[in-house]
Amino acid sequence: MFAPDRLTLGVFFPIEAFSGDQPTMRGQERLARRAEELGYAALWCRDVPMRDPTFGDVGQVYDPWVYLGWIAAQTNEIALATGSLVLTLRHPLHTAKGMASVDRLSGNRLVLGIASGDRPVEFPAFGVDFEQRSALFRDNLRVVRTVLAEEFPTLQSSHGTLDGTADLVPKPITPVPMLVTGHSGQPLEWIAKNADGWITYPRGLQRQAEVAAQWRAAVATAVPGGFKPFVQSFYVDLSDDPDVAPTPIHLGFRGGRHFVLRFLEAVRSIGVNHVILNFKYSKRNAGDVLEEIGKEILPQLAASAP
Repeated sequence: MFAPDRLTLGVFFPIEAFSGDQPTMRGQERLARRAEELGYAALWCRDVPMRDPTFGDVGQVYDPWVYLGWIAAQTNEIALATGSLVLTLRHPLHTAKGMASVDRLSGNRLVLGIASGDRPVEFPAFGVDFEQRSALFRDNLRVVRTVLAEEFPTLQSSHGTLDGTADLVPKPITPVPMLVTGHSGQPLEWIAKNADGWITYPRGLQRQAEVAAQWRAAVATAVPGGFKPFVQSFYVDLSDDPDVAPTPIHLGFRGGRHFVLRFLEAVRSIGVNHVILNFKYSKRNAGDVLEEIGKEILPQLAASAP
């Protein structure tokens, strides 16, 4: 899924074009299997605890742990990713147990995208102070990492105390990669040191190149000689005509596949390692778009890789 100078593609659930904020979620299992067959690297699952009609998107509707467990049973090799789990609205012990469970049951396929949360309406419902989410994010991540890595740990957090007499099971066989989304209230240097990668948002190519360079510099300082991936999302409305010129849509473009291929090659050249496709605004059937990108773009990306 992640390697230096290489670009892979993932896809967000729902793999569906829809208006409004709620998808139908029909046929997702078949589309997940097809994405795996076509060579997509990852299936991404949102975490939207509460519906906020003004926000315009409830993700794949279902709880991410339940849904990833369901999709894990439908697939064999493709990575299963959260994009992103709202770390501040979940007890860190529940988070750790959920992620270790999905990772073990899926055959170590989980990649954990995490965030501090950006929907203010959710925080009062969970009794969490929206203004404290940055500090809570750091504290919860510390707890998650500790209980997954250590047996019978001793630690104190804002949620409670572990005194070495209890342990969280299961443990992952190998550490689950954890990528921070946006800044989550943290400096870039903190993310480079404490996360395994960074998920950010689409920008103009020149600006994204600058941001990617800042990320590589921060990683070089935090882990000299190390590699931590740079990931971005991309809303795409793929035209029937492969030669159609691009026009902007929300956080992406409408255009033909020749432009989409050139765009993906360009983002790879500036240091993007993984792009998560979102088909919400597609005018075509999302399954057809998944198929065309999988058959016509993925092989060319692989063939042109350095």
